[in-house]
Parts: sequence; structure tokens; C-alpha cells
Amino acid sequence: MSLMSSSRGESSRRRGPALDVAVVGGGMVGAATALALARAGFATALVEARAPTPWSVDDEVDLRVVGLAPSSIALLDALGVWTSIRTSRASPYAHMHVWDAASGASIHFDAAKEGRDLLGYIVENSLVQWQLWQALDAAGVRRVCPAKVSGYEVLEDRVQLTLSGAETDVLSARLLVAADGAASPLRAMAGIETRGRDYAQRGIVAHVQTERAHEGTAWQRFLDNGPLALLPLSDGRSSIVWSLPEDEAQHVLALDDAAFFQALGVASDFRLGRITGATARAAFPLRLQLADTYQAERFVLLGDAAHTVHPLAGQGVNLGLRDVAELRDTLVAAREAGSDIAAAHVLRRYARRRRSADTMDAWGFDALARIYAWQASPLVAARGLGVRLVDKLSPIKRRLAEHAAGL
Repeated sequence: MSLMSSSRGESSRRRGPALDVAVVGGGMVGAATALALARAGFATALVEARAPTPWSVDDEVDLRVVGLAPSSIALLDALGVWTSIRTSRASPYAHMHVWDAASGASIHFDAAKEGRDLLGYIVENSLVQWQLWQALDAAGVRRVCPAKVSGYEVLEDRVQLTLSGAETDVLSARLLVAADGAASPLRAMAGIETRGRDYAQRGIVAHVQTERAHEGTAWQRFLDNGPLALLPLSDGRSSIVWSLPEDEAQHVLALDDAAFFQALGVASDFRLGRITGATARAAFPLRLQLADTYQAERFVLLGDAAHTVHPLAGQGVNLGLRDVAELRDTLVAAREAGSDIAAAHVLRRYARRRRSADTMDAWGFDALARIYAWQASPLVAARGLGVRLVDKLSPIKRRLAEHAAGL
């Protein structure tokens, strides 16, 4: 952690913290955190290295999309941005169909049978981030951008940040929130270790046109080398996330369009017919990573800085937004009780609740990835039997759907 000796820093020490919370990282989760805390009445700043690119409905659909669960939609609605997101370019889906290539077993989720209109929405990451970013000023969030945190020091009643590239070189707040991504520099500054595993896989993403309509359904097929998801887009195309071992991913990325269309058609069992068109392809590495703790002195982690999970369940951003809601509620309760919002016992309550929930989900997704990697015939048969049983047992199936929805 950096020690500060500038006259500005000493002056700040005497005045006391000007802010309740400093959030570092302006992605979807970081921007949602700053907005949620400001709307809850906390003096909040958001520190970000670069502002997001303005989103436009005339632009091509972002390759990075997220399946927003009802819990995430409820949070975004409470923050006053959901209507703008939904009416800009969002694709509702009411069905999810998951099937196993090896056993043929499948499970189908239907929103109507769960007493709901929808299971969720597929939305571009950049659209969500842009709408959140646009709402910050009106909520009173102080945007410190461009800026990077080069160090911080914990004082008796605050955290003092050293900034580079900003109009001010010092920023102080009662609480520091790290939402600065999976490689989080702030997590490293705090001395918090992580554990997990590298899947030695890449997730290939693209938007594809198909012979048949996606039917407002999220499709997912488990193959022996990784899962393939086809997610419905509002323009009728499907967004794919195809998880493959490194060497196979590189091979697929190098295919010409005709060969790629055929390979993807085979992998999807031609469920939506032939692939007739596609955008450029991109890929990202897959890793399971969990921070050993979500808190330090006057410091908390959330979002990818706290956890990254396998994309097979599409829950990464939803887990991060649940972190946001939990932190907001914890800080509001502390303020109402007259406590220091950054007291150790307050942050411990947030950290325990979210790390417990995130750990269960992360290792649950990891277990699914391992189970679907089984190739021995007896294990494939057992897996198929299990999937068929879950599909027929309504209470278990309903609990799975409710958990994914964040209910």
C-alpha cells in the first residue's frame, strides 16, 4: 500500500473523508455498485481508467452478451435503468432447453410452468454498462475518469487512495470497493489470494443466423469437449458461447466460414437448422477463481474481482449483481443501526453471505463441467438417468429454476 506525504494528502487527513464509498472499476458491476449506493444516500465516487464507448442501436450487436436473471432485472429496475435497457435492444426468453450429446437426455425449463412470464433477457454487456454510466451523474456519483489507483492507505476512519492520470491525486472514503475485474490490482494490493483452476479452454463467441427461428429459447448442448450455448437475440439471430479445449478452439477460430458453419451445425445437432451466416469470431479464456476472502480493513471485493465462474450456466454477471444488492442492503442496515459502514463486523456480514453463496455456485458449475466431461459408458448412462429424473421431478426442477433466477 502506498504512503502519502503530499500537502494535499495531509490536508485531506485533517478534513476527514469527503466520501462514504469509493468504487474502483466502471464495468457493469462497478457502475451498478456506485449507482446503487448513491441512490441509497451514500456519497459515492466511481474511479475508472476509461469511459465506456457510447452505445448506439445503430451499432452491431456486441459480441459480449449476458443472460440477465429476474434478480438482476429487479436490481436494474430499482436503479431506474431497466426500462431504457429493455426498450433499446434486449431479447426475452421464456424457455431453456439443455441436452446431453452422449446420452440424449434433456431437461426443459418453461417460464409459464414456473408461474412467470419469462426466464430472463439476453442483453449486450455494453448496453447495460452504458445505461448505468449515463445514470451516474443524476444520482450524484462523482465520476473520477480517467484515473487509476496506484496505491492506498488505511487510516483510522477512512481509506486514502493515490491516483494517477486524474485531476486530483488523492481521494478518501470510509470504504473502498474493488470492482476492478478478474485480475484486480486492488485485490493484489490488499494481499488477498485466490484459488481455483484453469479449464485450459476458451469460450468462442459469435452471432449466427440460423435456418430456423430460435423460438425465444436459450439452447445448450453438452458435448464431450465442452458445452455449446445458443442464446436468442432480438434481431432473430443467436449468440453462441462454445467452450472448447485450447487447441480445438484455435482450430475453430481458424476455419473459413463454410467450415465453421458446418462444424457449428454438427455441434448444435442442427437444432436450429443450418447455420447461414455469422459475425467475426472471438474467444476468451475460461477459469474458475475465488478470492480467499471478500474483505480487508475498510475494503471489500465484488463481481469478477471476487469470483469468476465457468460460463456454462451464464451466471457470472448475475452473481456480481447479487453482490451489489447484498452490499447495498448491508451498508443501509449499518447506517440505520448507527454503525460505521466500514466497520469490520459490517463488512464481515456482507463477505460471509456472498462468499458462501458464490462458492456454492462456482463449485456447483465446476461440478457440472466435470460431470459432463465423463465419457465412460456407465458414467454417461448414470448422468443421463439423473438428467431425466430431474426433468420429471417438478419440485427439484422448480428449485433449480428459482435458484438460477435469484429468487
